[in-house]
Amino acid sequence: MTALSPSNAVAVIGAGTMGAGIVQVAATAGHTVYIFDTSPEAIDKGIAQIEKFLARSVSKGRMDDEERISILGRIKPCSKLEDLAPAKLVIEAIIENIEVKRSVFGQLEDILDDDAILASNTSSISITEIAAKLKRPERMVGMHFFNPAPIMKLVEIIHGLVTDKEVADIAFATAEAWGKKVVHAKSTPGFIVNRVARPFYSEALRILQEGGADIPTIDSCIREAGGFRMGPFELMDLIGNDINFSVTQSVYNAYFQEPRYRPSLIQQEQVAAGRYGRKSGQGYYDYSEGATTPEPSTAASAPAPTEITLIGENSLLDPLAKLAEEAGIKVIKGDTEELSGFMIDDVLVLLSDGTPASELTNVLSSPTIVFDLALDYKAASRIALAKGDQVSGDDLAKAVGFFQALGKKVSVIDDCPGLIVMRIIAMLANEGSDAVYQGVTTPEGVDIAMMNGVNYPKGPMQWAQDIGLEHIFSTLDALSSFYGEDRYRTSPLLRRAVIAGKDLV
Repeated sequence: MTALSPSNAVAVIGAGTMGAGIVQVAATAGHTVYIFDTSPEAIDKGIAQIEKFLARSVSKGRMDDEERISILGRIKPCSKLEDLAPAKLVIEAIIENIEVKRSVFGQLEDILDDDAILASNTSSISITEIAAKLKRPERMVGMHFFNPAPIMKLVEIIHGLVTDKEVADIAFATAEAWGKKVVHAKSTPGFIVNRVARPFYSEALRILQEGGADIPTIDSCIREAGGFRMGPFELMDLIGNDINFSVTQSVYNAYFQEPRYRPSLIQQEQVAAGRYGRKSGQGYYDYSEGATTPEPSTAASAPAPTEITLIGENSLLDPLAKLAEEAGIKVIKGDTEELSGFMIDDVLVLLSDGTPASELTNVLSSPTIVFDLALDYKAASRIALAKGDQVSGDDLAKAVGFFQALGKKVSVIDDCPGLIVMRIIAMLANEGSDAVYQGVTTPEGVDIAMMNGVNYPKGPMQWAQDIGLEHIFSTLDALSSFYGEDRYRTSPLLRRAVIAGKDLV
């Protein structure tokens, strides 16, 4: 697999934020880069964007001025498509309109050498469909960069139905030579990231819609327990609710109304009201001057227990047991292996497996509190709890006091299946598993894509493995049983892995 040599020219069509970013990446890697846009002003603005980025890099010591000048010297503004003739790779980054893209690539086939590679940066349109009317459809491939392209590491290489394997391999090796984390993906709606990421938003929106927790509490739990940089509502406001909603609709319709991708009525209302997020000044949060950020729900202080009983053999909970001992709480080893969690007096405090606490209270004949997943229980600063409807406030206080004694803030939420982090991670892992099962990518490809395309703290496939595939399976099964919806069906790949006792990664 050989990358294009820096001696080969590259062209980028579209001088917007994404196009200019790709120009910068290719020029930094040593290529002469032709930049074309139908608007000369757009080209000027795009080059100004690059100049600003490079100047900032020099001021921060990331490059010297000589390198900055060299990079800018390799960028060649073009006023007509014919100027792109020397390019061996052309990357299109224009409007998401298939007819416009087809027209551009059709013209390019008459301008470029027959061995030139045509690439689209599309995030939603089928590469197969774009290439279908070309004379050389096998030379067409997807190179999906993420914004901002000079910073975000991921590039998805999208194979259309007739994309030549050598073409895809050259595109892969070239992006890798440009310093990117690269994954192969089949041309299916949403590719990897835009498909696998849907539950991050949709499950948060559903929890909100059902009154499970409010917006700042959901976001805080995802950040402070899940280890994500941003909560789902913060991220939707950053992306733009109009854009996020449009992508969800696109994936939903492209998969013939697959229930897993069903758009949210809450987000539809946000878009209808023009509450797009940061860019409009109002989204799920208020960004107007002087606006206050709402606080997550945090439980009042409760007394710490003097001793607890550790239940089960789940290594995920070892940090909690250790923190308890460090806090002066006596930890007794129990003999129950079927459950994962702790017992405080006669109260069960169990790691959520998707079963509501109210149901567990009946089945186990003991007052039951469920607690949420954390990426790292030692580092987590917040934990969500939910009590069974039959459980008293005094029993809840025992669990609250326990986690507070470990240095955690506690958010008490409604008894919604899977709570927040566990529910979202289970659904992300399930979606990733289904993408693998359908041949879109590999388990490693899912994890590379999600960690480098949307900055997940851990790949969902590896995360599911670390939690335990049986636990993920149980969580999805409980969600499916509770809701009775196809939305929560378990991926055949995950189901088979659990039955066979095999790993996903």
